[in-house]
Amino acid sequence: MKFASTDSYIATDDLTVAVNAAVVLQRPLLVKGEPGTGKTELARQVAQALGMPLLEWHVKSTTKAQQGLYEYDAVSRLRDSQLGDARVHDVKNYIRKGKLWQAFEAEERVVLLIDEIDKADIEFPNDLLQELDRMEFFVYETGEVIKARQRPIVIITSNNEKELPDAFLRRCFFHFIRFPEMETLRQIVEVHFPGIKEALLTTALTQFYALRETPGLKKKPSTSEVLDWLKLLLAEDLRPEDLARDKVSLPRLHGALLKNEQDVHLFERLAFLARGQRS
Repeated sequence: MKFASTDSYIATDDLTVAVNAAVVLQRPLLVKGEPGTGKTELARQVAQALGMPLLEWHVKSTTKAQQGLYEYDAVSRLRDSQLGDARVHDVKNYIRKGKLWQAFEAEERVVLLIDEIDKADIEFPNDLLQELDRMEFFVYETGEVIKARQRPIVIITSNNEKELPDAFLRRCFFHFIRFPEMETLRQIVEVHFPGIKEALLTTALTQFYALRETPGLKKKPSTSEVLDWLKLLLAEDLRPEDLARDKVSLPRLHGALLKNEQDVHLFERLAFLARGQRS
């Protein structure tokens, strides 16, 4: 089976090629792009399209690579030994399996999402090189080697907050999700809001793209944010004419699009200058 666009997810041709190439090569797919462009959702859609279970490992700044393999709870074992608990005689009772271990021992092939890998320490990707390459790791406490029954499809996302090591990049198939063009974004909107009126959609997206291209904008609104904005426009039953009046002012319900005070102040200044030129 090959991945393609689904009823709920529009994948561009180059993204489809990237996913299927990574599957054929049996290499992790490293997906970069602006926040909100559907990187995390991609893994869920790949799992759904290929009929595979999905395991999600969401990385934080404090996450260590070892946690993806397993964690040994020495403190609990010490406490149980002091209490005379019989469980203490089997070290396996104190080992918690991580997402990689779960993926490796799964009865069927799974999709493993390692989400926002760039949030972790710079050594995090390097610490996973061997495990992702050889699809095995050693458990020191039990002396056993955990090998993957079948190689999972690994999808790794990054928001480009920090550079990833070259040795790690060499082992991945890379794809950058560009912000969708107008026609692709129309298709995405149709998936989420079927039957949306053409006039409203055209006016809203024209205004949205103009906003994204405003010089000096600190954070450009993403795909997920324009979907939130359109949902509010529909809930308020706004017409294209209502949006057209916003050309020299902040967009209606702009809190869905502009997420910091610098960008709001930028548009307030632009609106003030525009009104001054018209008077």
